Amino acid sequence: MTRTGKTVSWIVGVLVIVLAVLIIFIITFDWNRLKPTINQKVSTELNRPFAIRGNLGVDWSRKREEGGWRAWVPWPHIHAEDIVLGNPENIPATKDLGDNMVTLQRVDASIAPLALLGKEVRIPRIWLKQPNASLQRLANGDNNWTFNLANSEQKDPQQPPSDWSVNINDIVFDRGQIDYKDAPLKADFRAVIDPLGKPLPFSEVTGEKTKKVVADKERKESQDVEKINTKDVPDYVFGWKVDGKYHGEALAGSGKVGGMLSLKDAAIPFPLQADVRSGDTRVVVAGTLLDPMNFGSLDLQLKLSGQTLSDLYGLTGVLLPQTPPYSTDGHLTAKLHEKGGAYYHYQNFNGKIGDSDIHGSLTYRASKPRPKLTGEVVSKQLRFADLAPLIGADSNKDKAKRGETARQPADRVLPVEKFDTKNWDVMDADVKYSAKRIEHGKSLPLSDLSTHLVLDNGELLLDPLRFGVAGGNLNSTVRLEGNKSPMHGRVDMHARNFQLKELLPNVESMRKSLGQLNGDAKLTGTGNSIAALLGTSNGEMRLLINDGVISRSLMEILGLNVGNYLVAQLFGDDEVAINCAAADVSIKNGVGSPRLFVFDTENAIINISGTTNFANERLDLSINPESKGMRILTLRSPLYVKGTFKNPDAGVKAGPLIARGAAAVALGAVVAPAAALLALISPSKGEENQCGPLLQKMKQAK
Repeated sequence: MTRTGKTVSWIVGVLVIVLAVLIIFIITFDWNRLKPTINQKVSTELNRPFAIRGNLGVDWSRKREEGGWRAWVPWPHIHAEDIVLGNPENIPATKDLGDNMVTLQRVDASIAPLALLGKEVRIPRIWLKQPNASLQRLANGDNNWTFNLANSEQKDPQQPPSDWSVNINDIVFDRGQIDYKDAPLKADFRAVIDPLGKPLPFSEVTGEKTKKVVADKERKESQDVEKINTKDVPDYVFGWKVDGKYHGEALAGSGKVGGMLSLKDAAIPFPLQADVRSGDTRVVVAGTLLDPMNFGSLDLQLKLSGQTLSDLYGLTGVLLPQTPPYSTDGHLTAKLHEKGGAYYHYQNFNGKIGDSDIHGSLTYRASKPRPKLTGEVVSKQLRFADLAPLIGADSNKDKAKRGETARQPADRVLPVEKFDTKNWDVMDADVKYSAKRIEHGKSLPLSDLSTHLVLDNGELLLDPLRFGVAGGNLNSTVRLEGNKSPMHGRVDMHARNFQLKELLPNVESMRKSLGQLNGDAKLTGTGNSIAALLGTSNGEMRLLINDGVISRSLMEILGLNVGNYLVAQLFGDDEVAINCAAADVSIKNGVGSPRLFVFDTENAIINISGTTNFANERLDLSINPESKGMRILTLRSPLYVKGTFKNPDAGVKAGPLIARGAAAVALGAVVAPAAALLALISPSKGEENQCGPLLQKMKQAK
């Protein structure tokens, strides 16, 4: 052997010995010696305690599935036991959660050695044994899941990114547990996650052949969607259960999610399914989440049900009115990282509120300065009683059915339940609603409803608020300024072409009537309930009725016992034709006083005067009849109506009989009201309106 050959042999031999020694050292090295260094380095970097308290080791084995010469390269298999990650200093320890954020019985992982040559840390799979997490958020907003890394502030933004990359293909675990405490949300619950044992195909849960998924890239607000076959959606891998409290209400539920591998790729839809109850509210979802690590976008079939829509505010932040029990089923899509704020589109939903059906689409955008709800909702059939809770007009009996406390005093008629305006400024809204048909009692001849609701910085506007009534229309504009305390309210109403034969369909004599009712009302008031608004109201009301009838049987049908008495006193048992009924009422500080309130019948002219107090719901009215010609009334003395709205009382005024000519004196005092009421006259089927001559006579009387 030459000298050069001997030198090469020595070098090779030394390298083999060094490599053998290195391999023996690595294989026999006690990796636990590195734990103090690892614990200290990680704790310093994370700014919170970290420790591997159990055994730390590395085993070596070959991966035969690699094939070829790669199958002979040994892989390091790292395992660590009893791992804990503590809370940051600003999160105190609690009795039930302790002072650790994460505990882990054991973690196992294999590293591809050849990938290291390409500056890639490739880990095909990580095995976790009983991972437990305790998440907390304090009342001041501090939480333990936000990491303040030690080197984050020192990092030079101009420094190029590292050439090294980390690639984890999959994470599996046997059983996981998450304890969550959130003071602002009044949440305290535990979620337990277990493998399903056998992956469950996405289509078996959703029951769909295809799934619409909102694309995260190049998507406009047009809500365009692309169809993705369910085979492109990963299977459900884990099941979960949750139990505890949310917003102070009992929380319980269960569901399924995809595997950890699905979390890796933002373009792969992550499957999720849930059935959760919070208090009286139930939420059922099934669908997908794109880019789950960053909560990119949602595509879910969503079912909601509960006792009242107002309960959803605590769960979703969407302000909705008090309603009877409800249920809806629709398609929810969401993009959570839009420039103008995340938006949620609940489209083509169907459902019920009380006994009324609802259909439509709504969009909620988390914009600034306030989020906004927009959309359109339609009811094919609306049960009128289902509207009552919106204004507090539902009965104490109905409230009791919903488990609510009785609020309406037994001696009051006007609703005293307050509008909950304290949250009106948390959200804006622009929603159109229409009801094609209204189901109502016999005393409410309503046919349809449409309105445009706009909520802007605590101010609610209904313009228009339109009802179809007895062949005519009741058009209104309602403005409620909930951003003022007490609330300010304004209403402008116009009743046109109410047909008396449809307004009173149960009155036989009205069925051939051509008469109509027309009226106007403008009112302003302050207060946080219907009763308070009317009790402080100012404004005026005008009403005109022509070509009707009045009788005791009519009063009985309407349930007006006092009216029954008055008609009996004025006309006996006869049915009397009304040529015209006209009213012009001024309202000041909740007290209504008629400038003109007159009935022109075939027998007499009847004037009504006095006051109606909406604040204390008391009546103090005088009814003064004046017979026509030689027609004799059954009573020539004035009548009175006193008492409360709930329990009115009527009788005959003590004193002298009415002097003849009193009606003529009254006519001379009502020139201005008569002129104003002339604008309400609408000819009946081309015939002369009976109110015209009366009002012209009043106008010219002076």
